[in-house]
Amino acid sequence: MTPSEPRSLDPKPVSASRVVMPQRMLPSDANPAGNVHGGVILKYIDTAGGIVAIRHARSAVVTASIDRMDFLKPAYIGEVVTFLASINLVGATSMEVGVRVECENPITGETRHAGSAYLTYVALDADRRPHAVPPLVLENEDDRRRNREAAARREARLHERRRERDSQRQGQSEKND
Repeated sequence: MTPSEPRSLDPKPVSASRVVMPQRMLPSDANPAGNVHGGVILKYIDTAGGIVAIRHARSAVVTASIDRMDFLKPAYIGEVVTFLASINLVGATSMEVGVRVECENPITGETRHAGSAYLTYVALDADRRPHAVPPLVLENEDDRRRNREAAARREARLHERRRERDSQRQGQSEKND
């Protein structure tokens, strides 16, 4: 498909873009405390989430926001950190992707949930402008739960954005008085 060819806006199932991305943590990933630097984890989260968004939109995407990132447990050098990413919600041009971070000791096989993040991506056309993305097909109850939770997060983000905008307008109005 070339950039000038139309993309399909047929609905896509969540499973069509899901990503499981394991990464071995190396000494170059360490922070001064000797565990994996949080920025390294964030980079891989954005990479996994971006792949999901690109697969769903079948176009370039840009990271619009990281809504939330919870570091629950540290990741250690030598562990295999797996980034499990799936699309939770689509808007007209945007997509929320959830990424779960799991750490595995490759010697013992022990795993633990180390973190979770929610990111918003916007699909871009050849001129780098936002464009429509396909609707999402929710395949099971877990997809439906994630979709409901993502819709609530989106509504909270929009409410906060409106509140900030109104506060800025009020501040400008007071300066002009």
